[in-house]
Amino acid sequence: MSQQTPAATPGTSGRPTTGSSGSALVTPRGTTTVADRVVTTIAGLALREVPGVHAVGGGAARATGALRDRITGGGGDEGRGVTVEVTDGSAALGVRLVARYGVPLADLTATVRRDVSTAVARLTGLTVSRVDVTVDDVHLDGLDDDADDGSAAAVHATGR
Repeated sequence: MSQQTPAATPGTSGRPTTGSSGSALVTPRGTTTVADRVVTTIAGLALREVPGVHAVGGGAARATGALRDRITGGGGDEGRGVTVEVTDGSAALGVRLVARYGVPLADLTATVRRDVSTAVARLTGLTVSRVDVTVDDVHLDGLDDDADDGSAAAVHATGR
């Protein structure tokens, strides 16, 4: 997602929106455009800092990332497990994660929503309309991190 869409609607190649009064992105002195990749990276970094999050991304994203890291030497996966859609200065995000066993999932997803939303809003000036959280798995310390047999059921929590 290298498309430029801050105060722009998806598919407009970074053209700023009209209106959006009161937005930090559109001012009388100019317009700020933030690429989707920037929002994705900020959300991914904020997500990794939440206590109780063991890993970011679903099984396929983690496997692909592990393979890419082996080939390239790592790095560049800050936005793994995060999707973003920006429309008219408002961002809707989706995040996928693996939780640590024993962490109450309702508390974890509420903290993820709060921290990701706060980081994106503070660093970009965008309004965050929603953060949808998918818990793809639960990690039990001492088990092989690379084992992903798909036996764990996904828990999907949607919030506004």
